[in-house]
Amino acid sequence: MQSLLHPRKRKVRILATLGPASASPEMIAKLFLAGADAFRINMSHGSHADKAVIVGHIRALEKEYGHATTILFDLQGPKLRVGLFKGGKVELKTGDVFLLDRDSTPGDAKRVELPHHEIFLALEVGARLLLDDGKIVLRVTEMAPERITTRIEVGGALSNNKGLNVPDVVVPMAALTEKDRTDLAFALDQGADWIALSFVQRPEDVAEARRLIGGKAALLAKIEKPAAVERLEEILEIVDAVMVARGDLGVELPPERVPTIQKQIVERARMLGRPVVVATQMLESMITSPSPTRAEVSDVATAIYDGADAVMLSAESAAGAWPEEAVAMMDRIAQSVEADPNYHARVHFTDTKPDSTTADAMAEAAASIARTISATAITCFTSSGSTARRISRERPTVPLLVLTPKLATARRLGILWGVHAVRTRDVSNFEEMIGKSKRMALRHGVGHAGDRLILMAGVPFGTPGSTNVLHVVRLTGQELKEHSGE
Repeated sequence: MQSLLHPRKRKVRILATLGPASASPEMIAKLFLAGADAFRINMSHGSHADKAVIVGHIRALEKEYGHATTILFDLQGPKLRVGLFKGGKVELKTGDVFLLDRDSTPGDAKRVELPHHEIFLALEVGARLLLDDGKIVLRVTEMAPERITTRIEVGGALSNNKGLNVPDVVVPMAALTEKDRTDLAFALDQGADWIALSFVQRPEDVAEARRLIGGKAALLAKIEKPAAVERLEEILEIVDAVMVARGDLGVELPPERVPTIQKQIVERARMLGRPVVVATQMLESMITSPSPTRAEVSDVATAIYDGADAVMLSAESAAGAWPEEAVAMMDRIAQSVEADPNYHARVHFTDTKPDSTTADAMAEAAASIARTISATAITCFTSSGSTARRISRERPTVPLLVLTPKLATARRLGILWGVHAVRTRDVSNFEEMIGKSKRMALRHGVGHAGDRLILMAGVPFGTPGSTNVLHVVRLTGQELKEHSGE
């Protein structure tokens, strides 16, 4: 089994959701060893007490394996739902009239409560309402302050509290509910590395979350609504990362549009230097089967060829019968894709032009030099992680060994493409930087005696945002004897 002191044998990261099937310390460790680089905790289910126990299990891996762990807390967001029905379930017939109103009385095949006043303010005649993940389609025919009249375009069975999607309008709802605020405070108290914000519709939705986080964690916006796709550029400017959340996106948009939008989101995120995660139903059949379909394997491979930073497992690892096997399968797919001789050419179909800064220019130069001189790795020193993000954006052909004095930084870098982050004491001068880079490269298996290594750092040392040094060294092997106590 590969030592976790060494980088994974692939550059794309794997984000695994934890749940009933994977909450034990034994299974979390198995997922970690099978290839999970980061763990998602879904705040839509379970208690805070249960989540705190899971966080403890994840962090315990750091002591056992000497490798930083990454935790993403995914906030539920303003999930829209219909009310209750007499008997718990009704059958809606195509062509019938169906009312959504403000009356809390249990509904029937003619009407049901819609307990979200914001929708009454936003909807217009002609808009669609999608129920139960799009299985039932309603078309608005008439609007009133307390009642929405619709025509059933696609009928079917509908039961209590089923979800509602409103794809055609921007609903004036805050992205953070009271539950989300409580969950966010808990997540920050637990030392969350990333906070995922659900059902983002516009850039303003992100501002309140960023204020509440206060720099204690990085912020990821889930792109799962058409309104967010339309304002993607503005959202990307103010978040730390994005997720292509194909579940709700595939409900609110025609399914044939989702692959194109996925590629657009990945491309724009990469061009702006924002990590991007592709998620939902990647290996869906492995919830019940020990092996995926060929189409699912191709789906994962496509995201990797497009240069996504991470691919995510949802129910496959959270509630499925084969969580460890699902992670291992994703790991094997990634290794196979990245072994393709054409992989790097395909990844660089997206032209990630550097910003007009010294740090960006040097990151681009480091990736280019690595290819030209056949270096075995790029090593960078960083306090905030910004240098690592810049180099990762260039998708270099060699591993990126990131050395940082801050454990929080090492943890946050766990979803970045190609990054192997190590917490270590900072350096104070140029000679110390060279010596430590050599020793750590040898210790972490990214170079051997005779190999060339590219170093990046900022002078004066320990100053965030000061990347201005690029240096090439040759490893001698002597440094390995000096690594103790790093």
